[in-house]
Amino acid sequence: MANTLHPARLRVEVWLPAALLCAAAIGWWWSAVMARDMGAPMAADGMSMGSSSMSLLAFLGAWVAMMAAMMLPAILPVVRLYGRAAARGTVAPTLVFVAGYLLVWSLIGVPAFLAWRALREPLAQSLPWAGRVAGVVSIVAAVYQVTPLKTLCLRHCRSPMSFFLHHGKNLNRPSGAVLAGTRHGLYCLGCCWLLMAILIAFGTMQLGVMVALAVLILLEKDAPFGEQLARAAAVAFLIAGAALLLHPALISHVI
Repeated sequence: MANTLHPARLRVEVWLPAALLCAAAIGWWWSAVMARDMGAPMAADGMSMGSSSMSLLAFLGAWVAMMAAMMLPAILPVVRLYGRAAARGTVAPTLVFVAGYLLVWSLIGVPAFLAWRALREPLAQSLPWAGRVAGVVSIVAAVYQVTPLKTLCLRHCRSPMSFFLHHGKNLNRPSGAVLAGTRHGLYCLGCCWLLMAILIAFGTMQLGVMVALAVLILLEKDAPFGEQLARAAAVAFLIAGAALLLHPALISHVI
């Protein structure tokens, strides 16, 4: 049939997006499991049962799953463009590029773990200072949303072809593909690091916050109105931050 896709094109246009979305779905499932465990009831001594003792390795597993859930749908245009070149055999396999991207978010999981350990119990007990910390983080995120650095990183993420023209050297080698994936991960980090800080400040595995931020990240990067949405989000973050500074007990309604 005339409309039948060539097998190589079928892999890029159908199976590659499906694989990324399936990986994201698995990430959401595992995040939901971890959210249940990390949100275990408080014991009589004030410690959160099953959460405060989580090891770095266990946290990193949950963190990578969470990043896969939130980030993989948003990077689909970049991965699809890379996959087209991979289908022609001119670059290293797509999985190598994606591995470089996930490496960045895996490394960021280490400081995220330290912040989570410091804030987990105060947030669970809705201590006033924890609510104010969340408020400050939200206000800082609001300011960052309208900075030139945020705009620069967002434009790189929104223009896959421009990214590869500037950072697409030696993609035929696995090392070059990993480096390109890492660079794209760094631009993505530049777009989203304070959004991840909000996630931690409001309780790392709060699914409602995760979903809201994941939708924001997806639309910022892929929707035609992404840059305008980033500025609108700044207003929402500013309002939320001011409210928490004035009434830190509001954090209990989030966690």
